[in-house]
Amino acid sequence: MRRCRWAESDPLLRAYHDDEWGVPEHDSRRLWEKLMLDGFQAGLSWIIILRKREALRRAFRGFDPRRVALLREPDVVRLLANPAIVRSRVKIESTIAGARAYLAMQASGIDFAEYVWGFVGGTPVRGTGRVPAKTPVSEKLARSLKDRGFSFVGPVIVYAWMQAVGMVNDHAPGCFRRTLVSTG
Repeated sequence: MRRCRWAESDPLLRAYHDDEWGVPEHDSRRLWEKLMLDGFQAGLSWIIILRKREALRRAFRGFDPRRVALLREPDVVRLLANPAIVRSRVKIESTIAGARAYLAMQASGIDFAEYVWGFVGGTPVRGTGRVPAKTPVSEKLARSLKDRGFSFVGPVIVYAWMQAVGMVNDHAPGCFRRTLVSTG
């Protein structure tokens, strides 16, 4: 069975690739959680985040935006001392700010899933086989997220997140998941 080359080196990557990566996600809270995890990945390899994902979920209260938005400086200090997670003050503070931005969108009547999926017309875009680091769509979405108060959402992070949540199907030609992952 052929899969995307990046997923062949580690059993955890293979499981992530085979079961999650590229599957269209339409749940607003899960989309937000995955965006926050992609922010934590900045400058690191994705396998590090996969290995720390459960610890990050525990540390960030199940990635419940309402609970994360309530975190304050003493919580940041506590999180910085937690060796099970990525201990970066700016990434921790970015996640808290991201929860507040997410809730502000909700409060103004904007559904996060509808908002982000609107950038691709509500339907996954099938990649061509050439995988760019960013696209004009990821640049536009990144700018819009930043304008709403999100950080660690540059166009490269946003494009990786778009791939992960199935907004873009970038499974390699010949990968068994390319045709299995819904494209609409």
